[in-house]
Amino acid sequence: MKKTLSLALACILMLAVLVGCAGTTVVISECTCPEGHEPEATQPTQPVQTEPIITGEGAVKTGLSISTSISDSTSATGEADGAVKYDITLAAVTVDDKGVITSCYIDSVPATVSVNAQGQITSDITAAVSTKNELGENYGMVAWGGAVAEWDAQVAALCSFAVGKTVDELKNGAIDETGKAPQGSDLATSATIYLGGYVSAIEAAVANAAHLGAQQGDELRMVTLNSLAGSVSTSEEGNGCAQLETNIAVVTVKDGVITSCIIDSVQADVAFDATGTITTDLTAPILSKNEKGADYGMVAWGGAIAEWNEQAAAFAAYVTGKTAQEVAGIAITETTKPADGTDLATSVTISIGGFQALIAKALA
Repeated sequence: MKKTLSLALACILMLAVLVGCAGTTVVISECTCPEGHEPEATQPTQPVQTEPIITGEGAVKTGLSISTSISDSTSATGEADGAVKYDITLAAVTVDDKGVITSCYIDSVPATVSVNAQGQITSDITAAVSTKNELGENYGMVAWGGAVAEWDAQVAALCSFAVGKTVDELKNGAIDETGKAPQGSDLATSATIYLGGYVSAIEAAVANAAHLGAQQGDELRMVTLNSLAGSVSTSEEGNGCAQLETNIAVVTVKDGVITSCIIDSVQADVAFDATGTITTDLTAPILSKNEKGADYGMVAWGGAIAEWNEQAAAFAAYVTGKTAQEVAGIAITETTKPADGTDLATSVTISIGGFQALIAKALA
C-alpha cells in the first residue's frame, strides 16, 4: 500500500510543479516571483460551504501556528557569498474545551539560498528541503555541537511535557526567565535548547484551535512539502528572488480515517539586486496564506469564487471523514483542479494536486 501511495504522491507532485510554474506573476518588495494565484473568470454560483461540526463529550479542537523568520539572512560581499536563511517554526495541537493540551507536535523548516556578489544563485535550488524532524540525527546537534540530544528529540520532550497542561501551566513549568527549561527540572535533562519560541508557538496554536471534528485519542500528524524551485537569479528583467514555498497539512486520524484537517501555505520571498545585496526588509512579518485572508487577492485581482484560505478550508472539510485512498481518488483535471461535476468543484476551483500530496504524505 505504501508503495502505491508513494507512486501516487510522486505523480501528484510532478503535476503540482507544472501548475506552480503557470501561476501569475506579482511584484513583492521589488521581487518578481511566481505566486500561487489562480485567476477565475466567473463569480460563484454557490457559496463556499462546509458541514457543521458537531461537538460533544470527547471532542477536541485542532490548531496550527506558523512563524517564519528570515532575520539571519546576509547580503553578498566581495569576500563571501550572501545567504538567504529561512527558519519556519510549526506547532500543531489538539486541545479540549478546558484549554488542556491533549496532543502536540512541533517541527521546523530550515533552508538557505546562497547568492554571490553578481546576484547569481550559487546553491542547488532543486535539492530536497527537509524539516528538522525529517533530518533527525543528520541535523547535527549531537555530532557537531555535543548536545544532550538531537533537535527532534528535544522538541519531542517539550511536546510530551505540554500534554495534560494548559498554556499557563506549560509556560510556568517549561521555561524560566532565560527561555530554557528550569535547572533541576525533569525537562532540563532532555531539552537544553532555547524553548521560549517553541512555547510561544504552542500558545499560538492553542489560540488558533477550533472544533473541526477531532476526538480524544485521535492521532495528531503534521507534514510539509517544501520547495526553493521558484527562486531566480538577477537578470536583465530585474532583481533576483529567493523563494521558499512551504505547504502544510495538520490532520487527526483514527483507524486510517481523517477526523480533522487544516491546510496552510507560506510563500516567503526575499529580493536581492545585481550585487547580491538583499533589498527586502528582513524584519517585516511573513504571513501564511490563511493569515493573509482576503489580502492574498484571489478574489480582488483574479475574480476567484472565494479566497485561498476559504478554498483550502473547504478542501480540508471535504476530506474529513475520508481515507488516503479516497482523497487520492478525488477526480481532477489535467491541471489538478477538481473535475466538473464533483461536489468539491462547487467550492474549490484552485489546483488541489499539492493538497492531495500532503494528505498522501500525512497518511502514509
